[in-house]
Amino acid sequence: MMKKGNRYTIIYISLLLLAVLAIYNITFAKKAIDLSINSFKQLLLVLPPIFIILGLLDVWVPKETMVKFMGKEAGFLGIALAFFLGSAAAGPLYGAFPIAAMLLKKGVSFRNVAIFIGAWSTTKIPMLMFEFSAMGLSFTLTRLLVNIPIILIIAFVLEKSITPAEEEEIQLKIKEM
Repeated sequence: MMKKGNRYTIIYISLLLLAVLAIYNITFAKKAIDLSINSFKQLLLVLPPIFIILGLLDVWVPKETMVKFMGKEAGFLGIALAFFLGSAAAGPLYGAFPIAAMLLKKGVSFRNVAIFIGAWSTTKIPMLMFEFSAMGLSFTLTRLLVNIPIILIIAFVLEKSITPAEEEEIQLKIKEM
């Protein structure tokens, strides 16, 4: 595992690269700054609703319920719920990670969390509706029929490849959040 460094190292490196870019081409540097500011504004619009959902999930849904329906022993029901939750989501993929952390904290299996993230990234209902209108039914169904098995394969491989010690380490980090 990588050593923990300064948490702002990536920001310092980015600012240094931006300064170098400004020396080389000030127009590109201004565009990069504008893009960064716009991305930050979008982030500020997306994160508050996600944190509200997290708070409600934490308070309203008992851990025992999450374990029952999406835990390691949930079987097909857990997989189906993970797909449904991920597909019904709205917003960019970075919004899925705080929710995934909360799901892990509530006892959802690592496999189902991986399925949730995969579904969020590839099977969101609003995205499918747009894709259907722009690309047609055959393209949308073909992509879904390819993506769904791949999401399942990745989730099962991840579940089998993670050791109990790694899973415990993940749980400890989530409890610290």
